[in-house]
Amino acid sequence: MKCFRYYKDKCKTKRGSNSAPELQNQRKQKNLVLDRVTKSSDSFPSPRSIPELYREKEHNLRVFTFQELRDATNGFNRLLKIGEGGFGSVYKGTIRPPDGQVVAIKKLNRDGSQGHKEWLAEVQFLGVVNHPNLVKLLGYCCVDGERGMQRLLVYEFMPNMSLEDHLFNRALPILPWKTRLQIMLGVAQGLAYLHGGLEVQVIYRDFKSSNVLLDNNFQPKLSDFGLAREGPTGDRTHVSTAPVGTYGYAAPEYVELGRLTIHSDIWGFGVVLYEILTGRRALERNRPTGEQKLLVWVKQYPTDSKRFSMIIDPRLGKQYSVGAAREIAKLADSCLDKNPKDRPAISQVVQSLKQAIEYSEEPSTSKNMTSKSSQSKLIRKVK
Repeated sequence: MKCFRYYKDKCKTKRGSNSAPELQNQRKQKNLVLDRVTKSSDSFPSPRSIPELYREKEHNLRVFTFQELRDATNGFNRLLKIGEGGFGSVYKGTIRPPDGQVVAIKKLNRDGSQGHKEWLAEVQFLGVVNHPNLVKLLGYCCVDGERGMQRLLVYEFMPNMSLEDHLFNRALPILPWKTRLQIMLGVAQGLAYLHGGLEVQVIYRDFKSSNVLLDNNFQPKLSDFGLAREGPTGDRTHVSTAPVGTYGYAAPEYVELGRLTIHSDIWGFGVVLYEILTGRRALERNRPTGEQKLLVWVKQYPTDSKRFSMIIDPRLGKQYSVGAAREIAKLADSCLDKNPKDRPAISQVVQSLKQAIEYSEEPSTSKNMTSKSSQSKLIRKVK
């Protein structure tokens, strides 16, 4: 795995001030700015990079001590563990007085420089971005002590877990149809901000249902920016990098050729659209051979065929709009076009989702009342 080579690979063992970690040395930073100003044809500098933007906002992040975070989680008590993966573990914690704030604390595995690079990437990107559909990073901790390097990230706590949990965990209430669409609209707006709302284009690179977190009101927020990259600049059409991410969600041109663009995010979005339609994961190895890969299975049920409704999540029953479901499937198909340039821009995706939500509001009042009642029960039970 190769990414973020320009990052430093180690935390500072001593810190003269409570500033966020240095992600590029001063000399390279100054030369980069000078070079951009010199090369600019109209004497104005080109858009600043993420490292430059980060330097302006690094003071917004709180620097926690390891002891503070250990106390917040009762010594990283297993009963407070709310997530686990190859990166490490996530704990629910409470920051001790004066605030008593409930937070999510990601504690990364101590071995491997790649994990540290991804930690730095997440600090950097989340230290810059600011959008209601992107998870908020509150601070971090990085110490290099006798037991090795400790790297932790502190986020706002998202009490309703992830979209993945609500789609595939049968112990949770059914996620209503309209709520599914509203969640996808929210994360599409978050992606739109990354793709075009900053001075520099940001490729999220890891769009999947487990990275869509839900707050008290089921408002979605994209999380986990460890794999995020700046988009291509100048005459470049893509970023060349070794593929990383989750099998089943990565775009074919990225997996096969290592070509990364914002269109790669659109592919992943299309996969998740089919997940909310079907209630099936992108890959389920416990199913029959022809049904294990979601994108292969849904091809048997074209959007314009009478058999189309057979792919809809059976847990929804009849509490969904068939017309809107067909439109969502068509949108998913366009997001999954083999030619990256033929996929819709995220702004187009946002508009299509808004139309699908309006379409879903057209059925009878009784259906809408049932959907709202289901959502109310869902919120109460998860809390």
